[in-house]
Amino acid sequence: MASYAPVATDMDPVDPMSSSTGSVRGRRRGRGKSDIGHTGQASWISCVINLANTILGAGLLAMPSALSKMGIFLGIFVIAWAGLTSAFGLYLQTRCARYVDRGHVSFSALSQLTYPNLSVLFDSAIAIKCFGVAVSYLIIIGDLMPGVVEGFAPDVEIGFLVDRQFWITAFMLIIIPLSFLRRLDSLKYTSIIALCSIAYLVILVFAHWVIGDIPAAERGPVRVFQWSGPISALAAFPVIVFAYTCHQNMFTILNEIKDNSHFRTTTVIAGSIGSGCVLYILTGITGYLTYGDNIKGNIVSMYPTSFFSTIGRLAIVVLVMFSYPLQIHPCRASLDACLRWRPRSASRQADSSPSRSALLNSPRPAKIPEMGDLRFAIISTTLVVLTFMTAMTVTSLEKVLAYVGSTGSTTISFILPGLFYYKISDPDSAHHQRLIKDEDDQDDFSRDDAEGPDAYESRTWRRKMLRTLSLGLVIYGVCVMITCLAINIFASAHN
Repeated sequence: MASYAPVATDMDPVDPMSSSTGSVRGRRRGRGKSDIGHTGQASWISCVINLANTILGAGLLAMPSALSKMGIFLGIFVIAWAGLTSAFGLYLQTRCARYVDRGHVSFSALSQLTYPNLSVLFDSAIAIKCFGVAVSYLIIIGDLMPGVVEGFAPDVEIGFLVDRQFWITAFMLIIIPLSFLRRLDSLKYTSIIALCSIAYLVILVFAHWVIGDIPAAERGPVRVFQWSGPISALAAFPVIVFAYTCHQNMFTILNEIKDNSHFRTTTVIAGSIGSGCVLYILTGITGYLTYGDNIKGNIVSMYPTSFFSTIGRLAIVVLVMFSYPLQIHPCRASLDACLRWRPRSASRQADSSPSRSALLNSPRPAKIPEMGDLRFAIISTTLVVLTFMTAMTVTSLEKVLAYVGSTGSTTISFILPGLFYYKISDPDSAHHQRLIKDEDDQDDFSRDDAEGPDAYESRTWRRKMLRTLSLGLVIYGVCVMITCLAINIFASAHN
């Protein structure tokens, strides 16, 4: 049975002699679910770094172009709204994690509790999406490195140094060892380097705007409140929404974080999403003001060739290189879950379903077994080889990724977190009642009297409201998916 124990933090020390109200709130904020035999090792800052690195990618450099379609005012609103909805999806994941033993939460584990016969579809969507993004990172390396070489040595005559396949192969020597690390926390140092690359790119964009070294003839008009039209604005909408996709690594972070209290996990979300939102707005505004409506695509590619712009292109390469393992990690877990999946017939499900009283008093659901070393090595090798071969033979995945992102990213970010929480938090659900029973056994709700007579009703109302909002997130995700698919179909028909 899960246990809840007070955990002292620097910001909220536990004082057993403090007032009842203050101590109850302190204990709640410090309480995290523990599991015998499992101890998280990742620090708070390590989790924020890895999650922020998953969020921040090459899409940062497309924000100025997105603002040129929407106008500054609407663009800032959409960036903030996209961050808020993505943060809510992450928050629902932390709430869902309470229904699974510490260290064993995953999309597959929650699927087994909610929609067992659909779990293979959920994991397939995650695996395909992460695989496609990983391949796109290798393609970016192959496309940018020849230009980096020419920027540093314009008179180079060595043919293989400007060959995209050579650079993809060369960078795989760095990527492969990182892709075989089991723990996401092990990638915190490479994530720091990647975030330093992000910082350089943001400074580069900001500096060009402050210096104003772009000729006036290359600048277009700037829209503050006007947009370029509904079609153009909708075309830029997916760029902003999908820029926050990091939900595939959230469960791993919840498994590995040392202090998994509600306060700590919520601040991890706030820190990573908040920093991403600030950088997106800063880069979007300064980049757009630099070129106005003449801006197109990646802003760094528009800067005149110079030492600093060449370093910027190299920074993009470093960024995607160290972001590649962050896509392989969830892809491997989802692929493993797909390989383990077996269809569950209705009769088998009915026979194997325990009664409500038995479920309430039984241990938590069986844990999904951890990958053995051989299985881990085989799946990892397969993913690395397939992404490498795809990147070597395909020069553009733009159209494929547009459809994969429209379906996979919306599924991971909005639909699954909302569906899982709405299903598992049903007041009539035995899993939900067992969680309440666990909390009652730990004398959680009995302390509500210390906070006032209406505390229990308030908590019940918040649960109902959160469940309603989770359903709203599902509906929002479906609307985003339909909108993005329609945009992709329209764009393909007019190209």
